Amino acid sequence: MELHEAVRTGFATIQAGESLKAAALRNLERWLTQPEFAGYRPQIEWLISQQQWSGLLERFFQVLPFGTGGRRGPVGIGPNRMNDWTLGASVQGHCEYLKEKFPNVDDLHVVIAYDVRRFEDVGRNYHPDLPNPVLHRTSRLFAEAAACVYIANGIHVHMLPADATRYIATPELSFAIRHLRAHGGLNVSASHNPPDDNGGKFYDENGAQPVAPDDQIMSDLVEQVGAIRSLPWSEAVRGGKMHVLDAPVHRAYIDLCRKQSLIPAPKFDEVKVVFTPLHGVGGATAFEVLELSGFRPRPVAEQFNPDGLFSNVTRSPNPEVPEALDRAIALANEVEADLVLATDPDADRIGAVAREHNGGYRCLSGNEIACLVAYFKLDHLTRQGLLPASPIVLTTEVTTRLLTEIARRFGAQVVNYLPVGFKHIAEVLRRLDESGSYEDITGSPRDYVFGAEEAHGILVTAEMRDKDAASAALLLAEAALDQRRRGQNLVDLLEKIHQQFGYFRNELRNLVMTGIEGRFRMQTMMDSLRREPPVQVADRQVTRFEDLQNVEGRFGPLQGATDEASRNVLLFDLGADARLAVRPSGTEPKAKVYVEVRTRPRSPKQSEAAWQDACRLATEESKRIADAFQKLALERAGIAPS
Repeated sequence: MELHEAVRTGFATIQAGESLKAAALRNLERWLTQPEFAGYRPQIEWLISQQQWSGLLERFFQVLPFGTGGRRGPVGIGPNRMNDWTLGASVQGHCEYLKEKFPNVDDLHVVIAYDVRRFEDVGRNYHPDLPNPVLHRTSRLFAEAAACVYIANGIHVHMLPADATRYIATPELSFAIRHLRAHGGLNVSASHNPPDDNGGKFYDENGAQPVAPDDQIMSDLVEQVGAIRSLPWSEAVRGGKMHVLDAPVHRAYIDLCRKQSLIPAPKFDEVKVVFTPLHGVGGATAFEVLELSGFRPRPVAEQFNPDGLFSNVTRSPNPEVPEALDRAIALANEVEADLVLATDPDADRIGAVAREHNGGYRCLSGNEIACLVAYFKLDHLTRQGLLPASPIVLTTEVTTRLLTEIARRFGAQVVNYLPVGFKHIAEVLRRLDESGSYEDITGSPRDYVFGAEEAHGILVTAEMRDKDAASAALLLAEAALDQRRRGQNLVDLLEKIHQQFGYFRNELRNLVMTGIEGRFRMQTMMDSLRREPPVQVADRQVTRFEDLQNVEGRFGPLQGATDEASRNVLLFDLGADARLAVRPSGTEPKAKVYVEVRTRPRSPKQSEAAWQDACRLATEESKRIADAFQKLALERAGIAPS
């Protein structure tokens, strides 16, 4: 009781909603008094003794929510952290969900994958000398705990054996669910998040992450979990419901990726590629696909072995971050490589760096990678007479409109307004599979050619339902090879695309707001922008404003809290040549601001100097708009600009 009152007094000093504080107190009391949480109590008492009120509130005010990438966040203590209880409750909820969804199926099956992560409290958030149930917890151990829950609930589990030295990438999991005709799946991974994070991404029978209303139904079932049914690991593996995920499934996935090839294989060292998995699982997927397809990728040796601490990665194991690719670029300089390829820890995102004519290297954005791969694929399918009669290209609202222009030039049907998260692209494929249409486009998954989102996610086959770095790496390497055979490089191809369709300059700003107070400020910012949208940004008139949560808008009524979170996006058109979007991240404590400014295509009479000047002005304008909106957004959040 004394601890409870001390926390209540401490919470009173924090600027946050009273309902959040009340929820945190209820959860904290449960974790301090119930036997199932006894192992966590020493660390909780220490946090209280250190008066870490904000941290305690943030750990206990909610159950780790579903975002665009499933449940993901810091490993730690409390319901708003990744730990055995959070994952166990999530899996128990998933079991209930599967039984409700498939009431007439006696033998339900799930596939479990996991990445390389290992929690070592890099951020030093806990007392090093007190018992800590999550310390040294690996993704494999979390996966085993999940398997024990599934099997205790009578559900069959397919996963790698305990002595496996390899891992299953996110796209391979999506493929395996479909290949094995399982009813769902789980990937224990935090993708490209910091080393102290982990998470669980749940998948449906289509190999996709569920969307509304299914994700809300599952979330509600998780919230209703009272007791977690589980078995000891030794008993679970003896019960006849544990199945080894064997090598043929992996080979079938690799073969599918290789089937996406569009041109003849390279001759010996015809094109030089450097590859890094950033200590993740991509060495067994993208690297293998490249090798078997005739490329001789040079591995970044110090980053090739799986390492959950990402020991030799600068800043973040995220191929979106140029600093993370520093060692790969150094190796590329040494061997004069044409292309650097990188995958994130669960090998669903692809990063790339292209060699320029002056010998330097240019980091490619997710938008640029998407446009290069889309153009290369659409162009070669057209040349080979293999493009479907009504090809389909799918992308999200915040992805560059250059991709739309490219797709339409090749006669594709385009959906370019989806909410952020690859699950929405997968949902379109499901709808096409079931009914042959999605809103105003018609066809089937066989007509699908390409899908992408700006955050380095690409999918080039409908036989998986999540982004896949391996097949994207193959097509990028082939695009570089094709350019090399023409005496050019990928930067040349990108310039050709810009001149043909217009230069599209994208600027991304991250407004980091950590902890419970950051959450409160982010909500304040979004509420203010939604209630009183600016009429001008950087002296530009806002010519159109759209709130994706508008129940009278394109997506209709909200289908629960998960749908509300996915649609927490505000869009601003700033004339015909500029647009802006803002949304809270679904996986990290920040809001993202997306700005795009475009030029007209280069005219035949336009000089090189005039064209370069137009591109420069677009770049400057995108930064000016981003600066102005960032200042405005922070002011709306109650944060004084630095």
